[in-house]
Amino acid sequence: MSYLQTEEVNDMTVVEALEKNLAIIRFDMDRRVAFVNENFAKELKYTVSEVMGMHHREFCFPSFVNSPSYEKLWKDLFAGKSFFNKVERKDKHGKSVFLEASYMPIFGSNGKVLGVTKVATNVTERHQILMGVTEELKHMSENLSNRAEVGIKRSENLLERIDEIAAGSKENTTTLDNLQKQADSIKGIVQTIREIAAQTNLLALNAAIEAARAGEHGRGFNVVAQEVRKLAGRVEASIVEVRENIEGIAKQVDKVTASNSYSQTVIEKSQQEIRTALDEFKDISTASEKLENQTAEFSKLI
Repeated sequence: MSYLQTEEVNDMTVVEALEKNLAIIRFDMDRRVAFVNENFAKELKYTVSEVMGMHHREFCFPSFVNSPSYEKLWKDLFAGKSFFNKVERKDKHGKSVFLEASYMPIFGSNGKVLGVTKVATNVTERHQILMGVTEELKHMSENLSNRAEVGIKRSENLLERIDEIAAGSKENTTTLDNLQKQADSIKGIVQTIREIAAQTNLLALNAAIEAARAGEHGRGFNVVAQEVRKLAGRVEASIVEVRENIEGIAKQVDKVTASNSYSQTVIEKSQQEIRTALDEFKDISTASEKLENQTAEFSKLI
């Protein structure tokens, strides 16, 4: 049984694989392009010949070139420090390209930096998707915050009105209590008048008896006694009517009092529920603010 001899992997084949699959560029100590493969040039819409000799700042937007971060990047690279991060660069047409980049200093035999190689992957599409998600989260957070604010405002207004109703309900309860007491007092007065009418009727009866005994001389007195009895009867009838009215009022007061008491209970329960809803809206508002802050931090990271 024989085995086919396979070719061994060497440094050259590894380099060829890297150059074939990755975007690679190398800068000299003047920050100019000393080498670039077709992949890198293509990602920035250039040809290889166009890129050769270009200065690094030509691939960057002015906001980065003019910032302290730009000089610090190269100072660290020339000091032998590597750099790994996502970077924004400018293509041939001035459009943004986002790269996952690794800047690696190249050292000579004496340990000095001779140049910088950059290996990159185009992540523009992924960045745009993430930014779209981030923007959507931001809009959701703002919308949630706005709705929470509206909910808080409406709940506060409703709670204020409920508090006013509750205050009026308590005042009504006090009024009904006073009315009940007055009705009870009137019942007492009516009872007193009834007793007086009964006594008056009894006195009129006694007067009629005495007038009968007096004969002819008591006839006029008898007429008066009869009128007093009629008056006492009318008072008794009026007392019955007043009593019935008072009792009817008392029943209605009891009914209104019971209804008002139930309303007071419902109002107090509503107050508590509104306060709970208000607290929940405030929690939502706080959570929305945290979400917005986290979205902002996430946006910085991507």
